[in-house]
Amino acid sequence: QVQLVESGGGSVQAGGSLRLSCAASGYTHSPDCMAWFRQAPGKEREGAALYTSGGIIYYADSVKGRFTISRDNAKNTVSLQMNSLKPEDTAIYYCAAECPYGITWPPKTADFRVWGQGTQVTVSS
Repeated sequence: QVQLVESGGGSVQAGGSLRLSCAASGYTHSPDCMAWFRQAPGKEREGAALYTSGGIIYYADSVKGRFTISRDNAKNTVSLQMNSLKPEDTAIYYCAAECPYGITWPPKTADFRVWGQGTQVTVSS
C-alpha cells in the first residue's frame, strides 16, 4: 500500500523559512509526478508547486521566487523549501503523487491519486 507522509510544518514569523518533506512509501520506485498543494481556512485547496514526470517544475505565482520544490529519488522524498514566508502562506500543506503524464499548471486535486495527511504551516505577522 502506497503512502505519503509529510513533515516539517510549524509556526514561524513572517520572513522566516520552513522546509517541508514528503516521504513516499510502498513504491518500487519514486513516483514520477509529485506536487505540493495547500489549503487555507475557508478556501479551496490549490497547487503551490508541481514536479512533473518530465522534470518540469511549476509554481503558483504567489510563491515564485520564495518556494523551491525538489526531489530525492534515491530516498523517495519530495521537499518544499519555503523562504520569506508571509502570513498569507498560512495553510495546511499536502503532498500529492501520481498524476497524468503531460499535466500542466494549474494542477487539479482530481489529477492526483495519492495524498498525504497534511501538515500545518502558520506564519505570524
